[in-house]
Amino acid sequence: MKIAVVGLGYVGLPLSLQFARSCVSVLGLDVDAKKVQLLNNGQSYIKHIEPSAIAELVRSGKFSASTEFSRIKEVEAVIICVPTPLTKNREPDLSFIRQTGRSIAPHLAKGALVVLESTTYPGTTDEDLRTILEERSGMKAGSDFHLAFSPEREDPANERNKPKQIPKVVGGYTQACLDRAMVLYSKTIDKVVPVSSCRVAEAAKLLENIFRSVNIALVNELKLVYGAMGIDIWEVIEAARTKPFGFMPFYPGPGLGGHCIPIDPFYLTWKAREYGQHTRFIELAGEINTRMPEHVVHAVADALNTRRKAIKGSKILILGLAYKPNVDDERESPSYVLMKLLTERGAEVAYYDPYVPVIKPTREHPQFAGRKSVQWHRATIENFDVVLIATNHSCVNYHELGEWARCIVDTRNAMAGVSVAPGKVWKA
Repeated sequence: MKIAVVGLGYVGLPLSLQFARSCVSVLGLDVDAKKVQLLNNGQSYIKHIEPSAIAELVRSGKFSASTEFSRIKEVEAVIICVPTPLTKNREPDLSFIRQTGRSIAPHLAKGALVVLESTTYPGTTDEDLRTILEERSGMKAGSDFHLAFSPEREDPANERNKPKQIPKVVGGYTQACLDRAMVLYSKTIDKVVPVSSCRVAEAAKLLENIFRSVNIALVNELKLVYGAMGIDIWEVIEAARTKPFGFMPFYPGPGLGGHCIPIDPFYLTWKAREYGQHTRFIELAGEINTRMPEHVVHAVADALNTRRKAIKGSKILILGLAYKPNVDDERESPSYVLMKLLTERGAEVAYYDPYVPVIKPTREHPQFAGRKSVQWHRATIENFDVVLIATNHSCVNYHELGEWARCIVDTRNAMAGVSVAPGKVWKA
């Protein structure tokens, strides 16, 4: 069997390699020629994917990459893994999905299967994407070609969650479409979970991420409440998680990051308005999480005030640019918001992240493109008035940080258990 995976990012590339390891011939398609060249040379641009894994599959002929979408005619199935960001008005941006549909439709073979994996609102697959594919191909979904939705469940850098072992939810436009998609994913995923429609599968993915967003907002709010009472939220969570039933721990932070949790809930709030429904609970969670960087900045100001300094003119180091520990993915990272807020208040801001040595251009914060991470040594760290821990990478030596830094504002409880001078560490 030969398939194509469109979009070779944090979702599409791991999925491509997983299929290739299962003896499926995979054609990876991407508009970025630099990515394509790197992959065909057996190189990786994602930290947790080893170049050797790519090189082996390229040599075996099971995986190759291309920018030529006309090669869709060679494959039996197409899996779409492209971004679904928000516009400046926080409305769904389906431009990548629509463009992909327009690019692949003229080359679809009769009987081919198209699966969308990009997170989106219910109805995208059987309305938006189906319409484009039918108009551009001259074929009908459910009879001439098959159509399905299967939400991605990628968990970067988590060794306990391999793509093969994560159950795969699949919904088809028709029963025949579902059957074809089940056969496809069963070739490489241990457990495939069928649902009654594309819309159910789309809604399930949104529920997963809304669940996380709402619960993170809850602990973020409790952090502020308990902090005002002089209670450590981290100790509270550790105590509560000893209950063996009815509780699941979530942890506070400086805001939400990544391409899922800060974005996906708003896909549902937007679509719900079409049906006259208002998602007040989801929107409130979004407001709480969005305000967290402001709280962190206030904590930095308080920490500096005890040293008779203002934010303006202070040198501040943000430790961690990636949105979560031990990855190089900084999409939607709250660290960017922190850099912006502190810079606007007159601080001299730098960052340290061993996984993000240089900041790539971003749509939201283009002003930071090209900045480089500082080096990790005593003379550099001692030079900053405050070190703000935004991401708790496990490779960072927090004992050295506790010894070298003048003042630390910790948003991740990373300094727990580290012996430091009294008054040096502030929790935020």
